Amino acid sequence: MLLAAGSVAAASLLFACGNPRGESNDASTSESAPSAQASSSEGSNPAQGVKDGSWQGGQAKVLVAYYSRAGENYGTNGIERIEVGHTKVMSGYIAEALGADEYEIVPTQPYPDSYDACCDQAKEEQTQDARPAIADPLPDVSSYDVVFVGCPIWWGDEPMIIRTFVEGVDLSGKTIVPFTTHGGSGLGRVPSNLQAAIPNARFVDGHAVAGTSVDDARDEVTSWAKGLELA
Repeated sequence: MLLAAGSVAAASLLFACGNPRGESNDASTSESAPSAQASSSEGSNPAQGVKDGSWQGGQAKVLVAYYSRAGENYGTNGIERIEVGHTKVMSGYIAEALGADEYEIVPTQPYPDSYDACCDQAKEEQTQDARPAIADPLPDVSSYDVVFVGCPIWWGDEPMIIRTFVEGVDLSGKTIVPFTTHGGSGLGRVPSNLQAAIPNARFVDGHAVAGTSVDDARDEVTSWAKGLELA
């Protein structure tokens, strides 16, 4: 997602930014920035920005939309630089498990590479109830039955660019599955925030993975994704 992530993370608080030196933020390695407490292959051409996962079979057509941030983040050795955001890694596991399409939510104005600067910007955006612009055209979600929405946890919530995404596409009537990477806050307030923003959607229990553990979480995420009742 957070959305940010194809494949965009150790502290005990909600977001790396919520705990400036105790958590990660997807803007950084553990992708838990500010937390206060974590073509469809069926014939049509995918929208620009959508990575076609060639969904084959099954009873639902699935899109994994996510925001993820590389750069400075919390890692196993404290704040360090990562090349691929944790949420992007988790998104890749889900898409691979389900043969789903992916859409990475990329901001027009990238978040700062610096961990601390990203935390500050994330908090300011929350305070202002901002809607950061998305660089690529939004996907046509009309053919999808299920949309996974993923992101890091920043200050207990989703990055505000996730709100830009969910307000910009019509997700009513669809099955929504939240997923997050975090530095101690789990899913944070993301499920309740998404339900408030998309009241006419069906929600399935989400899943959270600590950013610092995401590289070893393929089996865990695959098992969760394949076990969901999506149809």
